[in-house]
Amino acid sequence: MELFEDDAQGNTPEFTVSDITGAVKRLIEGEFSHVRVRGEVGRVVVARTGHMYFDLKDDRSVIACVSWKGQVSKFRHKPEEGMEVIVTGRMTTFGPQSKYQLNVESVEPAGAGALMAMLEARKKKLEAEGLFATGRKRPLPFLPEVIGVVTSPSGAVIRDILHRLRDRFPRKVLIWPVAVQGQNCAPEVVRAIEGFNRFTPGGALPRPDLLIVARGGGSIEDLWGFNEESVARAAAASDIPLISAVGHETDTTLIDYVSDYRAPTPTGAAERAVPVRVELMAWLEGTAGRLIRAETQMVTLRGQRLRDLARALPRPETLLDGPRQRLDVWSDRLPAALKGGVQRRRVLLSEVSGSLRPGVLRARIDRAQDRLEDRAGRLVPGLARARQRKEEALAATARRLRVEPISQDIARKRRELDRHAARLKALGEARIARAQDRLDATDRLLRSLGYEATLERGYAVVRDTAGHLLTRRTEAEAAGALEIQFADGRLRIGGTAPSRAKSTDKPEQGSLF
Repeated sequence: MELFEDDAQGNTPEFTVSDITGAVKRLIEGEFSHVRVRGEVGRVVVARTGHMYFDLKDDRSVIACVSWKGQVSKFRHKPEEGMEVIVTGRMTTFGPQSKYQLNVESVEPAGAGALMAMLEARKKKLEAEGLFATGRKRPLPFLPEVIGVVTSPSGAVIRDILHRLRDRFPRKVLIWPVAVQGQNCAPEVVRAIEGFNRFTPGGALPRPDLLIVARGGGSIEDLWGFNEESVARAAAASDIPLISAVGHETDTTLIDYVSDYRAPTPTGAAERAVPVRVELMAWLEGTAGRLIRAETQMVTLRGQRLRDLARALPRPETLLDGPRQRLDVWSDRLPAALKGGVQRRRVLLSEVSGSLRPGVLRARIDRAQDRLEDRAGRLVPGLARARQRKEEALAATARRLRVEPISQDIARKRRELDRHAARLKALGEARIARAQDRLDATDRLLRSLGYEATLERGYAVVRDTAGHLLTRRTEAEAAGALEIQFADGRLRIGGTAPSRAKSTDKPEQGSLF
C-alpha cells in the first residue's frame, strides 16, 4: 500500500509558481479579452502618476479596476463613488499579489438616471458650500467696454451674439474659442475663464468687463461639460461678472447656478449684456427735455416768489428816514456835549495840579537819593568779595596746572608715534619688496615668452619698410626693401636707409641700425 502511494506522487508533474501564474494569466486574458461590465463605483484612488484605481461592485461581488494615465485622460465621465456605470475593458492578472483586475478603457454612465443622480449630488455639494447663494452674485455692468465670449468659434451661437450686440449697442468683443462638448469641453472652458481673469486691466489686450459662456441646445450628454465641478468652481471664482447662456431655456446646467446671471439663450445673454442704443438715446433725450422743463419751471416759480416777496418789502427811501432823523438830533446835541466834556476835564485837572507842590517833589527826590547812596555803599564791599573769590579760584586752578603730566603725555605719544612709524616703514618696505619680486617675475616671463628670445636661437623677423611683418615669400618679393631683425640688431636690404634716429641696438655695418 505504501509503495502504491509513492508511485502515485512520483507521477504527478511539478509546476513553479510562475508557471501557474502564467497559465492563469493566459486563461483569463484569453477568455475575457474584451468585456463590458455594469456596476456601482466604490472606492476611487488617483495615484501621483495619474493612474486611477477603483472598485466596481454589485450586491454580491467586487472587481478591482485599474486605468492607466493615458486611458484616464480620454474618459468623458470620470468615475465617482456611488455612480452606476458601464465600463469597457479587458481582464488582466497581477501575479505579485495573486489577484485579477479589470483594465478599464472607457466609462459610461448607466443611463440618464445615473447622470441625473450624479448631477444632483454635485448640486447638493456646491450648494452646501454656498456657491449658489444669491448674496455672492455680483451686479452686471450697465454698459461694458469689452465683452469676453467663451464659445465655439464656428457655431451659430457666436454669430447670434455678435449680431445682437451690433444691433443693440456695438462693443469690443474678445472670443476665446473652446470645445463646447466632448472630453475637452470642461478643461478648455476652465482655462478660458481663468485666462480672461488673468488679463491686465488697461493692457495691450484689455481685460473684459463682462464674460459670456454660451452654447446652443443639446442633450444632457452634449451639455455635460458644463455640469463638471471644475467649470462651476471656475465660474464661481471669476472676478469678472459672468453670464451663462448654455442650451435652450429649458436646459439647466451647474454653471447656471453659480453664474451671476443666467440667460435663457445666447441671444438673451447679448440682450442682457448691453442696452439698446436707440432706446438709450431716446431715454437720454426725454430725460434732457424733462430736465430743461423742470429747470425752466423752477426758475419761473422762484422769480414769481421773489417778486411776491419784493412787494412786501418797504421802499428804499423810507428805510433812511429814521437814521437821517437820528443823525439830525445827534448833530444838534454834539456842541453842548463837547463843551460839557471840556469843562469836566478842566475841573479834574485843577484838582490834580493842586496836590503837586515843590516841597513834595523835593522830599521824594531826597528819599530816592538816600536809597541810591545806601545801595552804592553796599556795592563796593560786594565787588571786593567777588573779586577775592575769583582770585582764589584762579590760584587753585594754577596750582593744578603742572608741566610734568603734559611732558609725560608728550613723551608717551612720541614713543607711540615712533612705533607706528617703524611698523609703517617695515610694511612699506615689505610691500615694495613684494612688488619688486612680482616685477622681476613678470620681466622674466616677458623675456621667456617674447620673440627676442627666439631670435637668440637663430631666428629672424622680416618686415617691410613700413614696419609690417612679412610671413610669405610672395610678400617679401613684392616689398621694395626688407628690414631683418636679428638678436643683436636690425639690417636693411635694398632701398635707402631712412633718415631717423638709430635704435639703441649696437650696429654692426653701415646698413645695420
